[in-house]
Amino acid sequence: MNEKTLQKKLDQKRREALAMGGEQRVSAQHAKGKLTARERIEQLLDPGTFVETGMFITHRAASLGMDASHPLGDGVITGWGKINDRLVYLYAQDFTVMGGSVGEAHGKKIARIMDMAYQSGAPLIGINDSGGARIQEGVDALAGYGDIFLRNVRNSGVIPQITIILGPCAGGAVYSPAITDFVFMVENITHMFITGPDVIEAVTHEKISAEELGGTGVHGKRSGVAHFSAPDEKTIFEQVRWLLSFIPANNLSPAPEPPSLDEPTRLTHELETIVPFNPQVPYDVHQVIEAIVDNGEFLEVQAEYAPNLVVGFARLNKATVGIVANQADYLAGVLDINASDKGARFIRFCDAFHIPLITFIDTPGFLPGKDQEYGGVIRHGAKLIYAYAEATVPKLSLILRKAYGGAYIVMSSKHLEGDLNLAWPNAEIAVMGPEGAVNIIYRKEITNSDNPAQTREELTRAYREEFSNPYIAASHGYIDDVIDPAETRLRLIQGLEALRDKRRSAPSRKHGNIPL
Repeated sequence: MNEKTLQKKLDQKRREALAMGGEQRVSAQHAKGKLTARERIEQLLDPGTFVETGMFITHRAASLGMDASHPLGDGVITGWGKINDRLVYLYAQDFTVMGGSVGEAHGKKIARIMDMAYQSGAPLIGINDSGGARIQEGVDALAGYGDIFLRNVRNSGVIPQITIILGPCAGGAVYSPAITDFVFMVENITHMFITGPDVIEAVTHEKISAEELGGTGVHGKRSGVAHFSAPDEKTIFEQVRWLLSFIPANNLSPAPEPPSLDEPTRLTHELETIVPFNPQVPYDVHQVIEAIVDNGEFLEVQAEYAPNLVVGFARLNKATVGIVANQADYLAGVLDINASDKGARFIRFCDAFHIPLITFIDTPGFLPGKDQEYGGVIRHGAKLIYAYAEATVPKLSLILRKAYGGAYIVMSSKHLEGDLNLAWPNAEIAVMGPEGAVNIIYRKEITNSDNPAQTREELTRAYREEFSNPYIAASHGYIDDVIDPAETRLRLIQGLEALRDKRRSAPSRKHGNIPL
């Protein structure tokens, strides 16, 4: 075989691989409002940076008609490229080839690119669009999933792992995204569930659509599986690129620090009007965050899930920080089961990748009620305690208004080794709110008073002035300083600079046992 023939064969093989499942199946993909795997890679990565691996891999199954077709690539495209000029590894399942189903070769291709990402210390992005395990390959298909799950766990806390769901994701396939750090979903074309609508109807006689069972509304608002969602694929890719601009490539590298024109000494007088003095009046904590951080830029994570706790990424003096904040505008900022889970996982991600934590506190405590107790608020709330206490990154906190009861301790308090704990002058720190405390302590005095309402009001005012203020906690060393709201940005930046090289040794142990 001469050189010309060899080149011709290579060109033919490449054309075959690049054609994916053929024109008819590509058209069917587009008809569903979905891009092909190659189009997705092209939109996500910087132009001209993708390098493909495993283009010629095929399955080796022979049963149930599999010997009749050996499509190149085996339904998944793998390789590396750049996003914002930074290296990333990725795989994209190709629904036009055998429905993107996972077989032995498919799983090994993904496992190989995961190994390369791990060894190179670069983020891993998975684009899922698959019909699930390839039935014709039996246990070999299940082995493919096992290889992927193992590497998801090994990579956790070493490199960022991002999953973009752009089609069906059912059965065992859902567990890989659940292990990764961030899950992105697109409205209407994305569905995730362990068992689909047909199985549910057969077993329980309940009729439910794929969208109602596992669409973005379910996983973005109710289950908390999805961290980000968008109406179309283009927007999702923009969100992924934005997220990557905040986080480091691995657990040994710093996060990017792009230039910023926002002065570190800028004062934040607007905070005095954003946050009402009356602790009973709600406000939007997003306005607080945006007033403080560089250029008002804040990337919220899980925005629709447990909105009583706001988490996300921002920058202060160019350095990435993780923000955790009680949202007074939703359930008065109480902590509950879902908020505890949401906060704990975000905190642990930041700690794994050396991203400092800033906590804004304004909460009346944990949500009371039978449903919360039955649902295990004790063990879920303990996750938040565990995450803050375990974290060794710089931990800064600011009490905006109130911090009552166990929630005061949980929210990055000095008792959980908070490094810099600040409070505004009107902050209230107590076992419970003044009204509740007065009703318990002075019950007889109020009952026997000629004017119970006036007596209660006077006692509440006196209690707040004497006990519910930041100066008692500051006198005991639990608050490092009481600051003017206008100084908030400046003081947080000063604290971050002082703690930039913080080191804390951990006890010698294999690992702790986080509450579940």
